Amino acid sequence: MVAGAGRLASHLEADGEGWLIISDIAEHLGLRSRQKLLGWIEMAGLKVIERLDIRPKHPKAQDASDPLHAARAAEVTSLWRLGRADGIN
Repeated sequence: MVAGAGRLASHLEADGEGWLIISDIAEHLGLRSRQKLLGWIEMAGLKVIERLDIRPKHPKAQDASDPLHAARAAEVTSLWRLGRADGIN
């Protein structure tokens, strides 16, 4: 996270939202933890309002010969609705 990340929330109205669409494949590959992501959201002065998930439907998620098959089969892509931690949401 960059310096001054706590100011990200100041770009939102008190009841505004920022949306983050992100896959959890980095978690399955051991590159990032869910706690790390949640920590970055908190450091930015944001809170999670809602998270909507979808499982992959692309062919690589079904291809057992793919070296990343296990991670891709377990992958979930999420829409994170974020609001100001001090906001009305």
